[in-house]
Amino acid sequence: METMATIIATDQKPSTSGKKVRQGKVISSAMNKSIIVAIERQVAHPLYKKYYKQTKKVMAHDEGNECRVGDIVRVIESRPLSARKRWMLAEVIERAQ
Repeated sequence: METMATIIATDQKPSTSGKKVRQGKVISSAMNKSIIVAIERQVAHPLYKKYYKQTKKVMAHDEGNECRVGDIVRVIESRPLSARKRWMLAEVIERAQ
C-alpha cells in the first residue's frame, strides 16, 4: 500500500532544463541591469587531497536593479545576453545589512 507522500513524489518529474544554477555573493552592482557575482566552490587537490577554495566571478543580468553589494543571490545560466553576460538573476536569498 502506497502512502500519499509516495504517490506525490512519484508524480512529480525532475527538472530537465539542463541549466546550471549557482549561488554566490554580489561584489558589484554599479552597472545598469547588471551585477557581478562571486561564486565560491571547494576543490580537492588531486595529489594531496586538501580542500581549497576557488572563486569565479560571473556577470549576471538583474532586470529590476534590485541587488546591492553583499547580497547572497542565486543565478541561472542563460543564453548570451552580451559579450560577457551569460547568467540571469533567479532570486535574492539574503539581503545585505
